[in-house]
Amino acid sequence: MNAERTPHPNSTSTTPRAAVVTGAGSGIGRSVALELLRAGWSVALAGRREETLRETAELAGDGPSERTLCVRTDVARPEDVDALFDAVRDRFGRLDLLFNNAGTFGPGGVPVEELPYDAWRHVVDTNLNGAFLCAQAAFRQMKEQDPRGGRIINNGSVSAHAPRPHSVAYTATKHALTGLTKSLSLDGRPYDIAVGQIDIGNAATDMTERMRRGVLQANGELRAEPVMDVADVARTVRHMAELPLSANVQFATVLATTMPYVGRG
Repeated sequence: MNAERTPHPNSTSTTPRAAVVTGAGSGIGRSVALELLRAGWSVALAGRREETLRETAELAGDGPSERTLCVRTDVARPEDVDALFDAVRDRFGRLDLLFNNAGTFGPGGVPVEELPYDAWRHVVDTNLNGAFLCAQAAFRQMKEQDPRGGRIINNGSVSAHAPRPHSVAYTATKHALTGLTKSLSLDGRPYDIAVGQIDIGNAATDMTERMRRGVLQANGELRAEPVMDVADVARTVRHMAELPLSANVQFATVLATTMPYVGRG
C-alpha cells in the first residue's frame, strides 16, 4: 500500500498522509520513519538531537526530501511539543499518524532502593509525560482538521507486561502507557481517532546491543538474548498505520521469537 496513491480513509484526496515520529533520530523511530517515507508518507522527524534527525532524513535519499521535516523536540517540554505540532500543521496541513516512540531506559542495573529521584523523574517525564503531551497535541489537531480523525500508535514495549530486574522506572512508565492507550482509544472514538499500542521485544538497535553480550535474568544469571531485525517492527507499525480508521490494532506484540519472555524462557 502506497500512501501517495491511497486517499485518507475519510477523504477523496490523494495528498500523501502525514506522520509524526518521535525519537526518530535512531533505533526504532528511525526505522519506522524510513519505512513510512519509502511508502510515500510525509514524515516529521522529532528528537532531541537535530544532527541525528538530519541523518535519518539523509538515509531516506533525495527523493522524499520535500516530504521530510526535522524538528528538534524534547517531548518532556510542553513548549517543544506545541512547536512540533504547529510546524507539522504549517508544513503538511494535516496529521494522520503519531508514532509515540521517544523513550529512555534510564540508568541500568540500579536497585530500586538506590535509584536517584532525578533519574526516576527523567524516565517518567520522557516516557509517560512526553507521550501524553504528544498525544494531547495530536488529539487537538485530529479533531479540528477536515477530514477529521487520525491514528496514534504508542510504543509500549514488552516491559508493559513483564519487568526486567532493576527496571522499576522504565517498567512503571510502560505499564502506564497501556492505560494511556486504552483511555485515548476510548476518548478518540467520537472523533475518528484510532489509538493502538505496539509492544516490542529485543529489536536490534543501539539500545539493545547489550542483549547480545548478556543481561541479568530474573534468576540472577547473566544470559545473552536473541534479537530481531528492527525492520520487522517498522513493517508492523506501517501495517497498523495504513489500516482504515474503521479498523484498529489495539495491541500488537512483536518480539524475537526465542527471547525469554513467554513462560519461563
